[in-house]
Amino acid sequence: MRADFFGPQGDTRWNQADLLSNCKHFTHRELDIRDRTGVAALVESLKPDAVVHTAAQPSHDLAAQRPFDDFDVNAVGTLNLVEAVRQHAPEAPFVHFSTNKVYGDAPNLISMKELELRWDYADENYLNGIPESFTIDQSKHSLFGASKVGADVVVQEYGRYFGMSTCCLRGGCLTGPGHSGVQLHGFLSYLVKTNLLGGQYTVFGYKGKQVRDNIHSLDVARFVERFIEAPRSGEVYNLGGGKANSCSILEAFEMVESISGKKMNWEYSEIARQGDHICYYSDLTKMKAHYPGWDISKGLVSTIEEIVASWKVRAS
Repeated sequence: MRADFFGPQGDTRWNQADLLSNCKHFTHRELDIRDRTGVAALVESLKPDAVVHTAAQPSHDLAAQRPFDDFDVNAVGTLNLVEAVRQHAPEAPFVHFSTNKVYGDAPNLISMKELELRWDYADENYLNGIPESFTIDQSKHSLFGASKVGADVVVQEYGRYFGMSTCCLRGGCLTGPGHSGVQLHGFLSYLVKTNLLGGQYTVFGYKGKQVRDNIHSLDVARFVERFIEAPRSGEVYNLGGGKANSCSILEAFEMVESISGKKMNWEYSEIARQGDHICYYSDLTKMKAHYPGWDISKGLVSTIEEIVASWKVRAS
């Protein structure tokens, strides 16, 4: 549904074709996660050793326009899948890709300081970022954030109530050279694409100083691998790049310009996205404590360099 949600520019079929061509053990099965019977039949036939659930509608703005599609994909689709695993492959570790938007806009209530190019936390309790113990209640999430809260809590419950091996990965900006970024989703990828291919980037509120942490897809996959090797029950992890891989939009402009050699064409809107974070980066302490063999291996600059190279190839 990527093309349905975001148009042809957000379609990921090109990546599917690449996997089919270059990964001999990859098999694609076309299936709508909202198809409860179809999902159950597939899991029953495969009896998977592990399940990594990455299907989602990932946009704040689109959720408000299409609330039923958003909830049916994010919340009901997740229930369809995790229940199918419970019925037909209950020993399989279940990794669910949640989002840091389950915290709603509550991180905006943390005391902050305004620096030249970014906002940052002034409260010493959050110098390393947002921990998994942070509240997900009593805040504005956007409808997308709300549907993902539903999915997140369901996956936790299947771990705690049924004893399954489950985890929710509350991602920051998950990115890399394979990202099909569009305005509504895919911060760094879309920013690089706009810089390289032309067009105008719109900054929504907060003076362009809003901060995100960015994690390369390789480090995401490496953590998933660690969890599957040593699964736990009903866990949550804030999966992001941490403070070291965080940047504001203005800082991202400077980094991309220095790598591409092209000036960023951008405009500013005073209207911030509802439920959006002023500053967010993940505290990775729990992840590293539970899985000491894992750490960030791809820095922010090298990640942007890979994204730049990828868009140049796709544009040629």
